[in-house]
Amino acid sequence: MPSPQLLVLFGSQTGTAQDVSERLGREARRRRLGCRVQALDSYPVANLINEPLVIFVCATTGQGDPPDNMKNFWRFIFRKNLPSTALCQMDFAVLGLGDSSYAKFNFVAKKLHRRLLQLGGSALLPVCLGDDQHELGPDAAVDPWLRDLWDRVLGLYPPPPGLAEIPPGVPLPSKFTLLFLQEAPSTGSEGQRVAHPGSQEPPSESKPFLAPMISNQRVTGPSHFQDVRLIEFDILGSGISFAAGDVVLIQPSNSAAHVQRFCQVLGLDPDQLFMLQPREPDVSSPTRLPQPCSMWHLVSHYLDIASVPRRSFFELLACLSLHELEREKLLEFSSAQGQEELFEYCNRPRRTILEVLCDFPHTAAAIPPDYLLDLIPAIRPRAFSIASSLLTHPSRLQILVAVVQFQTRLKEPRRGLCSSWLASLDPGQGPVRVPLWVRPGSLAFPETPDTPVIMVGPGTGVAPFRAAIQERVARGQTGNFLFFGCRWRDQDFYWEAEWQELEKRDCLTLVPAFSREQEQKVYVQHRLRELGSLVWELLDRQGAYFYLAGNAKSMPADVSEALMSIFQEEGGLCSLDAAAYLARLQQTRRFQTETWA
Repeated sequence: MPSPQLLVLFGSQTGTAQDVSERLGREARRRRLGCRVQALDSYPVANLINEPLVIFVCATTGQGDPPDNMKNFWRFIFRKNLPSTALCQMDFAVLGLGDSSYAKFNFVAKKLHRRLLQLGGSALLPVCLGDDQHELGPDAAVDPWLRDLWDRVLGLYPPPPGLAEIPPGVPLPSKFTLLFLQEAPSTGSEGQRVAHPGSQEPPSESKPFLAPMISNQRVTGPSHFQDVRLIEFDILGSGISFAAGDVVLIQPSNSAAHVQRFCQVLGLDPDQLFMLQPREPDVSSPTRLPQPCSMWHLVSHYLDIASVPRRSFFELLACLSLHELEREKLLEFSSAQGQEELFEYCNRPRRTILEVLCDFPHTAAAIPPDYLLDLIPAIRPRAFSIASSLLTHPSRLQILVAVVQFQTRLKEPRRGLCSSWLASLDPGQGPVRVPLWVRPGSLAFPETPDTPVIMVGPGTGVAPFRAAIQERVARGQTGNFLFFGCRWRDQDFYWEAEWQELEKRDCLTLVPAFSREQEQKVYVQHRLRELGSLVWELLDRQGAYFYLAGNAKSMPADVSEALMSIFQEEGGLCSLDAAAYLARLQQTRRFQTETWA
C-alpha cells in the first residue's frame, strides 16, 4: 500500500510555527514520506474530509487569539453545523507554540485539539505545548514530541522496503534551482508585483501598493531616549479604504550596507540575473519575486538576513559546510545537546544571520546559491495600527512608529528591521515609495451615536484610538474617554495639542498619566482606579465599550486588575462576580484588546 501524503498545516504570526512546520516537512522527506506544508488559510479547508494524516502547528497570539493566517480556518472549523463524523477518517496531531507567561498559554492548540476530536478525528498523540519561556525555548517540548510522532506515523505507515532513511548530515535537495542568465532578457523588467492606482482589486501581500511617503516626522523630544515617528502616506487611487481599528502591513527592505556585506561574504554578484525554478511540481515560486530577478533584489527585498537564525538554519548550514572546524561547531549548535550554547551565542545577544555567516566565512563562501531560499526565511511584513481616519485625512494614511534600537553584548546596536528602515527614509531628499496594504484589525468600535467608549492607550498604543476619535468626532459621536500614558509631558505626549483642542470642543475627555514626573510612578491603571466611579458608571449604566492597546507584557494584566477592583469597590461585587463581569464584557465584545510583544 503506498504511504499517504502527510499534510502539515500551520498558523504562524512571527514565523516560528512556519519554521517548525518546514522542519516537519524535512523530517518526513528524510523518512521517505510524501509531505505538503501549507499555511492554514491557503489550504481549501473543505478538503480536510479527504486527508488521512494531518499535523497542525499553531501559535497563540495576544490574549489567546489565532494567528492572522489561520483566522478563516478557525471560523470554519468552529461552525456549529459541522457533523461529528466529519473527520472520522483523519489521524491528526496538534503542536502548539506559546508563552507560559500569558494567561491563555497555548489556548489555540488546546482548543483546536478538542475540536478535532469532536469532529471525529483520531489523535496520534496528546497536544504538544511548546513554551517560549523554557530556557531552551519551544524545542524542549517539541524534540521529544516529534520523536514520538515519527514512531506513531511510521508504525501506521511504514516506508517502502529497501528505501532507507536519508541520514541527517546529507542535505535534502533544495526547493528551487537558480538558473543564471548570461545577459538581461530583452523583454520584461525587474521590479515588484504591485497594485497600480485604479486597479480593480485592493492591494494585498502578493500585490502591495507602492505608497508615496509624504512626511516622516520625529514626535519625541530631542533628549528623549526613544525616537518615535509620525509617518504619513498618500494612498490616492490605491483602492485602499479602512476604518478605525484597522491595520496597515508594510514590507520592509534590508539596508544597502547589509546587502553589500552579504554578497561579499557569499561571493555573490549583486547584478547577476537568474530565473527561479521549483524542483517539485506542487511548489510555486514566491509571488513577491520578479522573474527574472537580480541577486541584489533577492537579498534586498526578500531574504531576512537581519533576523536571528533558528536552529534549522544551523542544521542546513552544517550539511552544506565543507570546512571541518566550522562544520563541527555548526553540528554542535544544531544538536539537542547544543541548544544552551546556541542560545548564548545567538538568541541572547540577538546575533543576526548576516553576523553568523561572517563568523563562519569558509562555510558562507561555499553555500550553493540554490540553497539560499531554504537557508534564509523571507522578510515578513510588519503590522502597524492605523493612526488616522479617512474622514479627517482623506487619501492619507498615518502611522506612529517607535524606532527599535537596543544594545546587547555585541558591539553593534540591535535595530528593528522595519522601524529603522522607515526612519531612514526621507521624502525631503526625493520621492520615497513604501509597499503596503491594509487588513481589518482586532478592534471594532460601536456605530450607535450615544454609546461611550473608554480607550486605554499608553505609549504608541494610542495610535488606533487617534483614528477612532477622529472618526467618532467627524460622525458626531460623543462620550470619548481616553486614558493616555507616557513618561514626560514635554517629551513623549503624542498629539497633545490635538487632544486639547478636542477637549475645548467637548468632544473628548483626556486622562493623562505621566509616569516619571513625580517620585511614585503613575501609570494608566492608577488613573483608572482614581476615576473608578466614572468608569463603573460608564460601563454599568451607560453600556460603554472598553478598549486597550499597547505593549503585551504586564500592562493588560495590570489594567484588568484595576477593572476588577473597580467592579468590587464601585459595583459592590465579590471577586468571583467581578471576574464573571469582566468575562461577560469580553464575550460581548465590550472589552477589546490589541496588544503586541
